[in-house]
Amino acid sequence: MELTIQSVNFDATEQLKAFAEKKVKKLERFSDDIIQAEVILKVIKPDAASNKDAAVKLLLKHGEAYANKKADTFEEAIDLCTMAIEKQIMKTKSKKERQTTKN
Repeated sequence: MELTIQSVNFDATEQLKAFAEKKVKKLERFSDDIIQAEVILKVIKPDAASNKDAAVKLLLKHGEAYANKKADTFEEAIDLCTMAIEKQIMKTKSKKERQTTKN
């Protein structure tokens, strides 16, 4: 899986990049179809609460999965994104399994 991490309007620390990479790579447990992953991190309004925005986009063999979440920290936002994508992958898998049992 090819992974890209972008930080908009700030410089992400190596620790934050490593955290994002670790979380996104864990998604490979749920699907072998992941070709590419993209993580985009943004600071929305520096003074506001829940101003960290994370978007995770996966390019899969048969489509894509996408999640965008806001939280107080980037780690929390990335966690929320990976959980949402995990659900999407599981949903797609169960749909695929139902289709193959029908045929």
